[in-house]
Amino acid sequence: MKDQTVIASTPRTTIRRLPELANRDRTTLHRIVDEAYVCHIAFGAGEDTHCIPTAHWRRGDDLYIHGSNGSRMIKALSAGAPASVAITLLDGLVLARSAFNHSMNYRSAVIYGRFDVVAGRDDKLAALDALMDKIAPGRKHDARPGNEKEINATSVLRIALAEAAVKVSDSLPSDKDEDLALAVWTGVLPLKTTRGAPVHADGNMPVPDYVRNWAE
Repeated sequence: MKDQTVIASTPRTTIRRLPELANRDRTTLHRIVDEAYVCHIAFGAGEDTHCIPTAHWRRGDDLYIHGSNGSRMIKALSAGAPASVAITLLDGLVLARSAFNHSMNYRSAVIYGRFDVVAGRDDKLAALDALMDKIAPGRKHDARPGNEKEINATSVLRIALAEAAVKVSDSLPSDKDEDLALAVWTGVLPLKTTRGAPVHADGNMPVPDYVRNWAE
């Protein structure tokens, strides 16, 4: 029986540069997708190649995006253009004794495949609700839902997380033997995304829990 917790390797997802950093754990892939808010999608349109940043979210083992029906990216992907989706979470700068051996700690994923259009109205609305849940759980109950015109003008697409290359780097500096005697500070400068205090646009509005607790 196929192990659903392991990402199957394909010629496109076989990591040849630093293969020891490859990670085939599907839970790790899901966490990278969930923690990031923006992905970069590379695709071809006519004679041009584009790489567009866009918001994304996950439901099950699919990555979702949305956009205007008229956007170049949405039209190309809806027509079946092959795509690759890149996500990177930068966790730290690794400072070694030599400039050549400086590096970064990170978690990254590159997903390959083609996007499908979420066609059914109920499926489309459920997917957009999941986006609101990613922004702030409970927000979908407070904000006005999209009206018919807005929903019809928006496309929702998804791509399976079936073919993906995941790399995780989490290490201290690695110096060459001949550099170990150099009197140079080495270590890691951690980086992380932090949540700041909410900025209120309307001072007299009730503050929901998901806003009040945002920075905790």
